[in-house]
Amino acid sequence: MENAVVFEHVRKYYPLYHHITGGFKLFLFNMPKAIAQMKDSKYWALKDVSFEVKRGEVFGIMGSNGAGKSTILSLIAGVMRPSGGKIQVHGRIAPLLELGAGFHPDLTGRENAMLNGILLGLTKKEISSQMNNILDFADLGQFIDQPVRTYSTGMLARLGFSVAINTDPELLLVDEILAVGDENFQNKCFAKMMEFRERGVTIVIVSHNRAVMEQLCDRIIEIKDGVVESTVVPTHKQSHA
Repeated sequence: MENAVVFEHVRKYYPLYHHITGGFKLFLFNMPKAIAQMKDSKYWALKDVSFEVKRGEVFGIMGSNGAGKSTILSLIAGVMRPSGGKIQVHGRIAPLLELGAGFHPDLTGRENAMLNGILLGLTKKEISSQMNNILDFADLGQFIDQPVRTYSTGMLARLGFSVAINTDPELLLVDEILAVGDENFQNKCFAKMMEFRERGVTIVIVSHNRAVMEQLCDRIIEIKDGVVESTVVPTHKQSHA
């Protein structure tokens, strides 16, 4: 089976910036040494991560806060680059990461849906043809024609999710979406994930909800301290093996 995502010994660090100690004058007189120390201060989010996601697979990533889960999704989405190693990604991506983060506060929900769909790779005609589906799923009523600065966090998430799932994705990246919004919205999200799974869409999902992950996923990796600690095959997949 063809791979949708391949990570080969991927590493990712973030620079650590410390407060200047001893005063700004002292910093200027010791600038070369100070800059060198700043460059050497790094936080390694991923130290050596390798895995493959098969096309059509639902692949889960679990781990404690700070383990590197969201960093992996951001690397797959291409919003950041690795510090080392190799990444291969195939297929049209719909990232459900920070839902609504890219919305313009002064544009209406409808206008942001159009803009967001274009940014995700659709033409204006394609996103227009999906607009009714987007509005139905988001279920924002009259607020759809109000500026999104008036929206709650949950409303932004509903609109962001609705746009992303209607871009005909081949690869869906999901970061804790099942913990966003009210119970009805969470149930709609879960049902949509199951629908995508039946359609053979590749899904990479991050969640702390182990019960949901074991129900949705074909395989789950557990990340700890920036490395893959273990790989789990849920019981429902073992019974079909």
